[in-house]
Amino acid sequence: MKKLKIGITCYPSLGGSGVVATELGILLAERGHEVHFITSGRPFRLYMDQPNITVHEVEVGHYAVFKFTPYDIALANKISEVIVDEGLDILHAHYAVPHAVCAALAKDMADSDIAVVTTLHGTDVTVLGHDPTLRGTVKYGINKSDLTTAVSDSLKQDTYELIKPSKEIRTVYNFIDSRQYRPVDSSHMKEALGIPEGDKVVIHVSNFRKVKRIDDIIRSFKKINEEIPSKLLLVGEGPEMSDMHALATELGVGTEVLFLGKRDDLPDLFSISDLNMLLSEKEAFGLVLIEAMACGVPCVGSDIGGIPEVITDGENGFIRPLGDVDGFAEAALRILGDPDLASRFSEDAIRSVQERFSAEEIVRQYEELYYEAIGEPVF
Repeated sequence: MKKLKIGITCYPSLGGSGVVATELGILLAERGHEVHFITSGRPFRLYMDQPNITVHEVEVGHYAVFKFTPYDIALANKISEVIVDEGLDILHAHYAVPHAVCAALAKDMADSDIAVVTTLHGTDVTVLGHDPTLRGTVKYGINKSDLTTAVSDSLKQDTYELIKPSKEIRTVYNFIDSRQYRPVDSSHMKEALGIPEGDKVVIHVSNFRKVKRIDDIIRSFKKINEEIPSKLLLVGEGPEMSDMHALATELGVGTEVLFLGKRDDLPDLFSISDLNMLLSEKEAFGLVLIEAMACGVPCVGSDIGGIPEVITDGENGFIRPLGDVDGFAEAALRILGDPDLASRFSEDAIRSVQERFSAEEIVRQYEELYYEAIGEPVF
């Protein structure tokens, strides 16, 4: 099987798309492919220099004539340079805007017939797709791609309805690397965080935006805490942080809610947790769900977007209607108050990730798409 030279352009910062794109590149490099990241900075999950991986950072000039720095143009220029200089076989753009659009422009600039694969991660459709000034741009990026994937069936359907592209979209789910996300012995973490022995631990990880509805999590947790001694771990940072501090204090659970900020030790935190909650109003997939489930943590989620494609209601967690604080608390208490149910959900969570969202399976699917895009046989 021919080894490929693959260009990947993505957001390098914290967020599901950046995590998936970076992990995909790392695993492709481990499989012998040559990977070139073309980004505004070194991807945050790329911790060290690794064989078969090169990072090409986009340099942006500052000119008085421009009101805003023209990053998109600089990105397209850098992509075209890497296409020519490195002899890339394929380019994988994560997000239609700006990355697929920049890939299409770069392809013309390089006078190349390189194949472009685009992955839609969510906000490029669910947010930008509602903006009439950008909807056509999203459609252009998809239609100029040779193959387009979406991270859930829900996102695929949203794209067909909102964007109405002329190209087929295929579902390829997000994934986790089980070498990193797995149950670990982190009992020391409870002591370090001051969590009393016997308290149940509920966890939520996000970028603290309104769309994550962290207020619903805190309100649900208040009801949980009234029935079962427990702590809520809120992991991450973002614009809602100060308001959520205030809400926890207002509801009388300020000392029971631990704001941990950004953390690099998520497997340790998941492994001391009894329940993960993701109650968002928009969620194309919910990468944090499979990160938690891989560590054996049952989940409670809202019935929107891709969440019900990850949480199988009554098997590895529960799904409740968006905004149903009482329902979320009831579901959480069922898990936290029934050790046998919690154990069964934990085992099913690990099994479902291994069967449906393993790195080996999803990376294989992407490889097959790459070979299809360039017209090469897989074997």
